[in-house]
Amino acid sequence: MDIPRIPLGSWIESGLRWLTSEYSVVTRGISRFTQSGIDGLNDGLMWLPDWALMALIALLCWRLASVRLAIGAVAGLALIWNLGLWNPMIETLTLVVIATLVAVVIALPIGIVAALSERLYRVIMPVLDFMQTMPAFVYLIPAIPFFGIGAVSAIFATVIFSMPPAIRFTTLGIRQVPTELIEAADAYGATRGQKLFKVQLPLSLPTVMAGINQTIMLALSMVVIAAMIGADGLGSEVWRAIQRLRPGDGFEAGIAVVILAMLLDRLTQSLRKSRR
Repeated sequence: MDIPRIPLGSWIESGLRWLTSEYSVVTRGISRFTQSGIDGLNDGLMWLPDWALMALIALLCWRLASVRLAIGAVAGLALIWNLGLWNPMIETLTLVVIATLVAVVIALPIGIVAALSERLYRVIMPVLDFMQTMPAFVYLIPAIPFFGIGAVSAIFATVIFSMPPAIRFTTLGIRQVPTELIEAADAYGATRGQKLFKVQLPLSLPTVMAGINQTIMLALSMVVIAAMIGADGLGSEVWRAIQRLRPGDGFEAGIAVVILAMLLDRLTQSLRKSRR
């Protein structure tokens, strides 16, 4: 039998063309707003002298974690500065911070509602499975027609790719709150909002912080991939080294990415432990 091929790709392309034509005004507005936020944060971090930003990060590491992490942060950041990758590191940090904030703002309400609603939980879990198993490069495809080449498209793709862990861990943390505590809150006459904000969310905060940690790590990995669509930062340094066959430059940028990832990971882990 000659079974006709399902034109799935044509349907997707038609849908993307319709969305970009119908909602171009909205996407342009979002693009301008996001780009202004990127430029503002990036200019603010660039305005600080190198040594001042190192000192602020070291102080933050010391207050939140330990002296050891503060010393390691200074050593790692000094190595990045010595390699001449300070400005690309700032650009990467800007993209990661903005993408993580957007992802968390979207993910936390969805995770809370999914934890409280069994119907939404059953609907959202297959969607999250789809989002996490889809290859990361595919998210770059719809970003370009919506927002064009550049950092805004990178943040759009990064948010979609990094959001599922925050939703999953928020849902998991709220669902793991002991039923005895929920029953005690009911016995004292707590409303649904009081149970959520005074019992469930505080007890699930370490798990939620673990989800945010995973979101940051995925955002950092996706920002590097997004250099293929014009995002600046350490990812563009790696991509440029690949194009020019310069393995040394690529490894230097990769080491800078590792240092930044370890620093962000240790900071979020220390936050989770302190909250616990």
